[in-house]
Amino acid sequence: MTDRPRFDFSIAARDGRARTGTIAMRRGDIRTPAFMPVGTAGTVKAMRPAEVRALGADIILGNTYHLMLRPGAERVARLGGLHAFMGWDRPILTDSGGYQVMSLSALTKQSEEGVAFKSHLDGSRHMISPERSMEIQRLLGSDIVMAFDECTGYPATPERAEASMERSMRWAQRSRDGFDSGVEHAARSALFGIQQGSMDEALRRRSAEALTAIGFDGYAVGGLAVGEGQAEMFRVLDFAVDMLPADRPRYLMGVGKPDDIVGAVERGIDMFDCVLPTRSGRNGQAFTWDGPVNIRNAQWAENLAPIDPASPIAGWSRAYLHHLVKAGEMLGAMLLTQHNLWFYQQLMAALRDAIAAGRLADFADSFRTRYHRTG
Repeated sequence: MTDRPRFDFSIAARDGRARTGTIAMRRGDIRTPAFMPVGTAGTVKAMRPAEVRALGADIILGNTYHLMLRPGAERVARLGGLHAFMGWDRPILTDSGGYQVMSLSALTKQSEEGVAFKSHLDGSRHMISPERSMEIQRLLGSDIVMAFDECTGYPATPERAEASMERSMRWAQRSRDGFDSGVEHAARSALFGIQQGSMDEALRRRSAEALTAIGFDGYAVGGLAVGEGQAEMFRVLDFAVDMLPADRPRYLMGVGKPDDIVGAVERGIDMFDCVLPTRSGRNGQAFTWDGPVNIRNAQWAENLAPIDPASPIAGWSRAYLHHLVKAGEMLGAMLLTQHNLWFYQQLMAALRDAIAAGRLADFADSFRTRYHRTG
């Protein structure tokens, strides 16, 4: 592992604005475009790490906010770091905690220093600053660290969007300095900056210029998938992505539905994460090439066909899955989560193959026609 690069991104093929390539890191290669299953609290819910890997995941995401509250970043460090703690030996990206602070905490007080908040678990008081976020992610042993930013709400006034973006850029510099101060961890990990600016092209450009001047290993597009809808998200991606350095990975945070991912790949995005495949699996929804299936529906009660004949859960019928979900049996959540994560990784593999073959447009059009077909 010590002979492997800290962080090296290579692009193997391009098709329009889309790219396919590899991020080489000490704990393994990440094939791009990549989908990262979300392991919020040190687990991809309803899955064992070996199963997640077997489905094709090269990297997973952990959450700074949740892990700092329970079991605590210092405790995870004493127990050998997040990789050893959860039994995942490949790369882990940790988000900064900023989004969860704003969305989950009952009470927050934001200042230039950072965000003071009450835990959603027990009401205890905490403070996350850029420096503390870097410290927590260092204690966890993250391979890809996310800069601490302010997630701008939607909709936002122009004044609010500008002020939020500017604060995020100041915090980006402090994140860079805080990350670099952890010399040993910084020498073997990577730091990504996060572009903000809401839906405004000029603000997005200023943000990208500020981040590029600071210098990061990769760049995320933040502040999307916050309620603006797919059309507006794609409109922003049409100009925001190309503002970021072309020789670095581009990560669209918190996205998304399968057709969101296809459209974002067409616009040059390389990395994704979303709770949707696991959350939907726990709630009785399966993703398929023919669109999402609500297995709770009575139409499946006596249907002996599998969700997909190629799925790892093809040995169980839709009727059985319907029964498990209606009965509240945990096996239903486990099987549907496994299927959904498999489907997402199959989609990413198909996108990589289509880009490499120069046929992404045909694949994307065919995918959308089938996925949105009704009847």
